[in-house]
Amino acid sequence: MLGAPLAAEACKRRPLASVDGAIRGGALDVGHRLRAGDAAIATGEGERVDVAIVGAGPSGLSAAWRLERLGIESYVVFDLEAQAGGTSAYGTDGVVPYPWGAHYVPLPSRENRAFVALLGEMNVLEKSDGDIRAKEQLLIRQPEERLFIDGEWREGLFPSAGASEQDRAELRRFSREVDKWAAWRDTRGRRAFTIPVSRCSDDEEVASLDRVSAAKWLDDLGVRSKRVRWYLEYATRDDYGCGLAAVSAWALLFYYAARLEKPGAESAPFVAWPEGNGKIVSHLSAAVGARLKLGRLVTDVHPREEHVDVSVLDVAGSSLTRIRAKHVILAVPKFVCAKILRPWRDDAPGFLSGFSYSGWMVANLHLKRRPGSRGFPLAWDNVIYDSPSLGYVVATHQKLLDYGPSVWTYYYPFVDADPRESRGKLLALDHRSAVDTIVSDLSRAHDGLERALTRVDVWRWGHAMVRPTVGMAWGGARRRAAEPVGRVRMAHSDLSGLALFEEAQDHGVRAAEAVAREMGREFEPLV
Repeated sequence: MLGAPLAAEACKRRPLASVDGAIRGGALDVGHRLRAGDAAIATGEGERVDVAIVGAGPSGLSAAWRLERLGIESYVVFDLEAQAGGTSAYGTDGVVPYPWGAHYVPLPSRENRAFVALLGEMNVLEKSDGDIRAKEQLLIRQPEERLFIDGEWREGLFPSAGASEQDRAELRRFSREVDKWAAWRDTRGRRAFTIPVSRCSDDEEVASLDRVSAAKWLDDLGVRSKRVRWYLEYATRDDYGCGLAAVSAWALLFYYAARLEKPGAESAPFVAWPEGNGKIVSHLSAAVGARLKLGRLVTDVHPREEHVDVSVLDVAGSSLTRIRAKHVILAVPKFVCAKILRPWRDDAPGFLSGFSYSGWMVANLHLKRRPGSRGFPLAWDNVIYDSPSLGYVVATHQKLLDYGPSVWTYYYPFVDADPRESRGKLLALDHRSAVDTIVSDLSRAHDGLERALTRVDVWRWGHAMVRPTVGMAWGGARRRAAEPVGRVRMAHSDLSGLALFEEAQDHGVRAAEAVAREMGREFEPLV
């Protein structure tokens, strides 16, 4: 069962008329072959390459992008799916392109040189006197966000209408803590929270925040207001797929402080496209070109003294081939590494238990017209108070298409204490049940939603994002998992404990530059 309040509401409503659409998503059946532990191992001489990259999500594509820019062309990128991008995948069969997952990036600080270089290459940035500025048309336009509460839509995400003075006082108390940490510097001048995580301080004063839950830390701070706690938990559900009881206080503060240039400043503005981060994926994929091999399941990675043997299954033809690479970059989650990296498969490292992943349902609602909406007008981000979902973003918003057909991308994180329970729910989810849940949720805020729908497609993300639970950030698992295994380098956002594009890129570029050094290349590093 999905959210209990929504399920109860769905039972009250008349049965839905048939809504077109389907369960979309990754190649679950093929990918689950790895769970059995019987690795398919190729034989024969095999193709030779300098670098084999496993995984074509943002991290793997960023590794390839960096190799390409360093003049290293003998590489190949493998991915099981038919489309690159991982959780930054996107669709193109709507009135505009639309995201299947990640849908924005904050404007980076100038210290994040790799991301600044990429956005500059994509013609996102405009010239300025040392500051990093995005072209105005790529910043999220107003109205940016709204909240449905007490029967109507209101501007912003904090439920301010009806908030008591106590609510407001507790929100100010939390904001003062954020400002304190935004100003904090360690003895080496490092910030407590910044993007990417590799530039954050590991000072004990900061690391101690990782050993307590956000819920307990807020209790100790005296922040118990239902409205404030809902607002803060919305953030952790949105970026981490976790509630306050599971996520660490370090991760909660990271969400708010890492994007502040200084205390009291506005958070870094967001850059977005109709297809979300799929726009970045498209740019990176173009750089890789024909070296991107989709529909390929890597089943075995065997490090040897002078090379690495990689077994690759062509999903369409069921043929198994060997690749002999001088270096390998594993840009896949650690639970996948544990199934394909032979040393880990033969003797699973204990630190892998520190990694857990949240499940998500993402749906794209194709609409022939906009349904009724009471109160503040339609925004880019639209959230319903006290809903287990995160609401929806509007793909046509950045195109200035405020009337007529549209695509709404709806996000529903599964925040169960046991992620395996979440994945069980996702696998059992059929199209009709998903549509019932979505329509029950959104019909509270939109009259005539059913009549406006032409299609609803649903994507099930069983391992959508790593969860920054208590102890994840500074407990040692991330550091140990990042260590190379022979000629195999690691790269994935889960090495930061945070599923952000900037973290994925940071690890991909780091791995690529490490390989380039081992190949004897000289260059100015980006990380």
